[in-house]
Amino acid sequence: MPSKRAFAPLVFALGLALAPPAFAENAPLKIGVLTDESGPYADSAGPGSILAAEMAAADFGGEILGRKIEIVHADTLNKPDVAAGIARRWFDVDGVSAVVDLPVTPVAFAVQGLAKEKNRTVMITASASSDFTFKACSPVSSHWADDSHALAAGTAKAISDSGAKTWYFLTVDIAFGAALQRDAMQVIEAAGGKVVGVSKYPINAPDFSSYLLQAQASGAQKIGLASVGGDLVNEIKQAAEFGVGRDDKQSLVGFLVYIQDINALGLEVARNLNVTTGFYWDQNDMSRAFAKRFFEKRQMMPSKNHAEIYTAVTHYLEGVKTAGTDEAVAVNKAMRAAPIDYFGRPATLRSDGRAIYDLTLYRVKTPAESKAPWDYYAPVRDIKAAEAFQPVNTAVCGE
Repeated sequence: MPSKRAFAPLVFALGLALAPPAFAENAPLKIGVLTDESGPYADSAGPGSILAAEMAAADFGGEILGRKIEIVHADTLNKPDVAAGIARRWFDVDGVSAVVDLPVTPVAFAVQGLAKEKNRTVMITASASSDFTFKACSPVSSHWADDSHALAAGTAKAISDSGAKTWYFLTVDIAFGAALQRDAMQVIEAAGGKVVGVSKYPINAPDFSSYLLQAQASGAQKIGLASVGGDLVNEIKQAAEFGVGRDDKQSLVGFLVYIQDINALGLEVARNLNVTTGFYWDQNDMSRAFAKRFFEKRQMMPSKNHAEIYTAVTHYLEGVKTAGTDEAVAVNKAMRAAPIDYFGRPATLRSDGRAIYDLTLYRVKTPAESKAPWDYYAPVRDIKAAEAFQPVNTAVCGE
């Protein structure tokens, strides 16, 4: 009969096989970029997101607490189950400490929930729903994107303050579109304005002509495009074809617009569109320096998502350094306690994980106004953070 000592190596080996993986203290600190590498958001996210994270790691010095900083990445295919599967493997097997980017709301929600379960940091820079902090805040999660409330309510207030009183909405018939329209309408009506009509359309609609002509016939001063992605681009293209929103009496307002969208449309088509964003590559010397380096690698200017990734990853690394660990709760506490430099624009990370900063309302320049490639935006006015972002939902997230 074998002795108990003979079984010891077998028991020990079996225990190692069943135990969760352990990582040496000097193992790389891994940050995962979960993004759309091949789909409709590949320009505003995709390879540029990976580059922005790599730039942040390199600028930080490439290592932290004696550990090399390693950026890994994967394509979500814009599917929540795919994204969650990748994140689970990263957390359980590959030792990834933090995830960033996450285009598409269901994808981001899936990974946000998993990160909370696994005690890993998640930084949402692409998906815009304000519910990431208003309804689903987490001690290990932060939201950096210009969110749906800021884009809709902040933009509507800024435009209403400039004198516009009548609006017509073209709204994609999904939850995101409804939220944008709702938040904007609340501000418009509170300012004494009026929404004179709404046209709802199914996602990926092929033809917007009837909706656009209804909006034009309404006489509304502003046509709000509660849309995103391909629908938004097609609306703007078809508006130009029909001469809708092309003069001083009536103009288009886009809520979630990336500079890559404007580049694809061209200034003749996109001219005079109102756009709100927390980052524009030409806003100051710091943004221009970053954009120049980014352009050398990607041959395009960075989107606001790329800028947010650079800022979020840098702030995360500062949090790890301050906390002396990559343990998610400790790091996120340190991140919330420290000020943020958002390319010269001061920012803070609120207790619910919402990044707070001022935004700017821009007008897309005409071809005659543009003096160089990617010289697309003319500032209209700043939108203060207090005007744009919702307060903390104390019923869900506490103080």
